[in-house]
Amino acid sequence: MRRQTEERCSVAAGRIVAVIPAFNEADRIGSTVKALIEAEICDEVLVVDDGSSDDTAVRAEEFGARVLRLEHNRGKGAALNHGLAHIEAGIVLLLDADLGVTSAQAAGLVQPVLNGEADMTIARFPIIPGRGGGSGLVVRLARWGILRATGRPVRAPLSGQRAIRRDVLDKVGGFERGFGAEVALTIDALRAGFRVEEIETTMDHRVTGRDLKSALHRGKQFAAVARALWRRRRAIISGPR
Repeated sequence: MRRQTEERCSVAAGRIVAVIPAFNEADRIGSTVKALIEAEICDEVLVVDDGSSDDTAVRAEEFGARVLRLEHNRGKGAALNHGLAHIEAGIVLLLDADLGVTSAQAAGLVQPVLNGEADMTIARFPIIPGRGGGSGLVVRLARWGILRATGRPVRAPLSGQRAIRRDVLDKVGGFERGFGAEVALTIDALRAGFRVEEIETTMDHRVTGRDLKSALHRGKQFAAVARALWRRRRAIISGPR
């Protein structure tokens, strides 16, 4: 029994698994999964359908992903934790569902972790002037909180495109619930002494507009990031270790 357990752990340590939380992404999840599989970056692609009302799950399965379905929408962090509980991997690749063909660039995130140069990598997207309807309040809040808590400036604090060693996730206790998952993960990993590196990419995804729906989304995101920072207020007050 002990030998079987050791062999299973050894196999898991060498595996790379992509976990993609998805909510009503039927129009882009197929191309995201397809490009990722064709690039042969990982051993498995797991899509966590977070209570979608469209064909997200069906489309993901059609293009080769394993799919876990949540009956109700539980939020990004909860979807990631659900996925994490159902995989065995040494490196976990986190990706958003709406990357489309640019998901193939995830190879650039995985390589530094494989080479032992980083414990977690974060994708930076290109800055396109005039694109995006937000005022940047959420990003500025996230950057401020990470800098105060860790002393480390992070340009892409909200990026959901990351490669991370599984033992890092186990050490920090998984993901914060909701849209504060990435900010919380960055703070917790840096304060635990892990090496975090940002990687330049030309990845692309859907951006929010200036309509009411987009404004409400940004409001929820701001509140979630604020909650994540509030839970880490002692770290923010005390500053870097």
